[in-house]
Amino acid sequence: MMEVFFASLALGLLAGLSAGLFGIGGGALIVPLLSWLLASQAFKPEHVMLVAVATSLATALFTSAASVRAHHKLGNIDWHRAFRLGPSLLLGAAGGAIVAEDLSADNLRWFFIGYLLYTSLRMALPKKNAATAHKPRLYLDFPMGLLIGVLSAILGIGGGTMSVPYLAGGGLAMKNAVATSSTCALPITISAAASYMALGWHEHDLPAGSLGYIYLPAFAGIVMTSIFTAHLGAKLAHRLPAHQLKRYFAIVLLLIAIKMAW
Repeated sequence: MMEVFFASLALGLLAGLSAGLFGIGGGALIVPLLSWLLASQAFKPEHVMLVAVATSLATALFTSAASVRAHHKLGNIDWHRAFRLGPSLLLGAAGGAIVAEDLSADNLRWFFIGYLLYTSLRMALPKKNAATAHKPRLYLDFPMGLLIGVLSAILGIGGGTMSVPYLAGGGLAMKNAVATSSTCALPITISAAASYMALGWHEHDLPAGSLGYIYLPAFAGIVMTSIFTAHLGAKLAHRLPAHQLKRYFAIVLLLIAIKMAW
C-alpha cells in the first residue's frame, strides 16, 4: 500500500505537469502507468484497468474543480452551454462506468490504447479548432453529451479531447470552449467516480484501501502532487516551446500505447 502511495506521488507530479503544459487531462498518463503499478500489487488482473480508470477519474475531480474556479474568475465559461450539457454528461458517465465493468480486461485495455493513439496523433499534428460563424446546433447537445460522458468514463478522462472540438465547432471562441469544457468535466468525474465506487462496493477481492474500484493510496498520492504541478505546467507553457514539446509528448504517448499493446 505504501509503495503505491509513494509511487503515486511521482505519478501525480508527471500528470499535473502534463495537464498544465500540454492542455490534456492527466488520465492519458495516470491510467497506463497506474495500471502497471497495480499489476505488481495484490490486484486481480481483471480489476487492474478498472481500478486505474476509476482512480484517475476520482483525481480528475479535484483538478477540474480548480480549473473551473480559475476560468470562472476570468469570465470565460459559457454557463448556459455547460448546464445544457450537464444532465447528459451525468447520465453518459454513469452508463460508461457500467459498460466498462462489463468489458473484459483485454477489451478495456485495447479501448484505451486506441485513445492513446488518437491523442498522440492529434498532438503530433496539431490542428486549430477554430470557432465557426454559424449558430450552435443545440439539438446535438444531449446525444453528444451522452457520447462524451460514456467514452470519458470508460477511458478515465475528463472528456476535453472531445468536448473542446465540439464546443469550438459550435461557435464558441477557443478560450471559451476550453473553459466550458473544464466545467463539463465536473459532472463526468462526479458521476463516473461515484458509479465506480458503487459498482465495486461489494467486490470482496479488492485489496485493503479500496473504496469500490477507487484505490485510495494511489488517489491520495496523485492528488497531493498534481494540484501543485498543474499550475507549474501552465506557467511553463508560456515560457517553453510548447508546440515542439507536444510532439515529444506525442512520441511518449505512442510508446506507452505500444507498450500496452505488447
